Amino acid sequence: QLQASGGGFVQAGGSLRLSCVASGRTFSAYAMGWFRQAPGKERELVAVVGQRTYYMNSVKGRFTISRDNAKNAVYLQMNSLKSEDTAVYYCAASPYYGSAYDGELRKYEYWGQGTLVTVSS
Repeated sequence: QLQASGGGFVQAGGSLRLSCVASGRTFSAYAMGWFRQAPGKERELVAVVGQRTYYMNSVKGRFTISRDNAKNAVYLQMNSLKSEDTAVYYCAASPYYGSAYDGELRKYEYWGQGTLVTVSS
């Protein structure tokens, strides 16, 4: 029900915009987040928009999360990309609108299939 897209290969310093379109139900009452998972590492919360907006420290000032409830979509604009941003990025939806910022995976009910972002240094 969540379809992520927009990943690709980019050089360090470049930009990408990830998109996640939902279908089958309305997610306006859900917190919408982006997670990422690098090889050999745990999945981590990158950004989430719900009652407020949250960013992990390493992406603050470089990434911007936004949502368009009319399109049932959430986006992640990624600027000034670094090699350490290389990962598979997943969009996810949580019914915990006011408390999804702790990144607990169990709070996220719906997941997209992931889109690979590769940043070359």
